[in-house]
Order: sequence, then structure tokens, then C-alpha cells
Amino acid sequence: MSLGEHFRELRNRLIISVIAVIAAAVIGWYLYQFVIDFLTEPIERVREERGDELVTLNFNSLTGPFAMRMKVSIFMGILLASPVWLWQGWAFLLPGLTRKEKKIALAYFFVSIPLFVAGALLAAYAFPRMVGILLAFTPIGMANIQTANDYLSTALFFALAFGLAFLLPVLLVALNQIGILSARNMLRSWRITLFLILIFAAIMTPDPSGWAMIAMAIPIFALFWGAVAVSSLMERRRRKRGAREDRYAGLTPDQPTPLP
Repeated sequence: MSLGEHFRELRNRLIISVIAVIAAAVIGWYLYQFVIDFLTEPIERVREERGDELVTLNFNSLTGPFAMRMKVSIFMGILLASPVWLWQGWAFLLPGLTRKEKKIALAYFFVSIPLFVAGALLAAYAFPRMVGILLAFTPIGMANIQTANDYLSTALFFALAFGLAFLLPVLLVALNQIGILSARNMLRSWRITLFLILIFAAIMTPDPSGWAMIAMAIPIFALFWGAVAVSSLMERRRRKRGAREDRYAGLTPDQPTPLP
């Protein structure tokens, strides 16, 4: 394919991805109240525990509720349409890969979808509990009024970032399997990786307190070490297989295979 054909292919796949996200966002529009009830449950719980103290969310503009519903709908569209846009990304890369690399890419594609969903679900499980713990530090007799847009934006970005971050081990192990990145190089660059993870977490969590950033960075860094461990095991298997093939390489057809 020429460069222009590659750009047209990319354009078509982007259009398909955008249409899928928009269609899923329509579903997200009707799931809005369910999402809001789930995300605000810790605030409601703390308010009930504290009685008359003011612990609540607040919209500070006339268009705030509508903008928030649009934001939640788009986020739900990205989440629900993740199998479509993830596949479009893989499919754009597949024609340029060898047969072995295509098998690897397809295998990791089918792994990446449940990992992305698992990351988003983990964020949905952890965020309300983190909010409940942080709100509990509000001194007795004082109010804690959260801006609704900031609170819900933090929650949605938190879930999206967790989903994307859970794809990190898939990418690292895939690069290792095709021989681009060794486990030793991953191990040597752990400080740089930690720094980049903290930057990514800081960008994806607009909460200025820093607790959301730390809560996101810890499991991502743990996944990085998991990818290093898996890559090391795979390299060890490849070395053993290579040594076994070298052992039998010099045999003629009439020679017996030596016992291990």
C-alpha cells in the first residue's frame, strides 16, 4: 500500500471507532443516573453518618448538569465500545506483521479487552472506597462541599486511566515476545518507568490532592513488575527450546535422537 492508502485505511478505522463510541454513548446517556448513583454513594453514606453536617456535591453553573451528563455518556461510550476501537487499532497494524507476529498480535488483542475492562472495574470498586476514607477526615462540625464536575471528572478519568494502564503489561510482554524489548532492559529502566507512570497518573487524575495519583500508580507499577516476571519466564523457555534445537541440529536422519 502507498502512503496515501495507509492514511485512508487509518481514516476509515478511526471513523468506525468514532461511530461505535457515539452509538455506545447513546446507551450511556440512559445509564447516566445509574452511574451517578454509584459514584456518589460514598458521599451519601458519609452524609447519613454525620447527620446534619453538609457533605454534598454542588453544580456551580447553569449548564453544569448538562455538561456532566454529556461527559458521562461519552465516557460510557468509550468503555462500552472498547472492543471495537481496540480491534480497529490492532487491525490497522496486522497487515504489516509477519505470520508469527500476527498470531501474537491476535492473542494479545483478545487478552487486552478483559484487561481493559478489569482495570475500569477495579477503579469503579476502589474509587468510592477511597472517597469514603478521604471524606471521613473532614473535621466534625465542618462542611465538605465538592464541585460535582470536578468530582465526577476525577472518577471517570480514574476509571479510564486504569483501563488503559492495565494494557501496559500486554504491550511489554508482546514487545518482549517479538524480540524488541528484553526483560533485562525492562529491569534496568524501572526508575524511568516509575517516573513515567507517576506522570501518566498525574495527568489522568485531575484531583489536586495527589491521593488519586498514588492510588493509580501503585497497581500500574505492580503490573509492570508482573510483565517483567512473565517476560523473564518466556525468555527462559525460548533459551531452553533453542538449546534443545541446537542439540539435535547436527543429527543425520539415520541417527537416533539422544535421550535428555
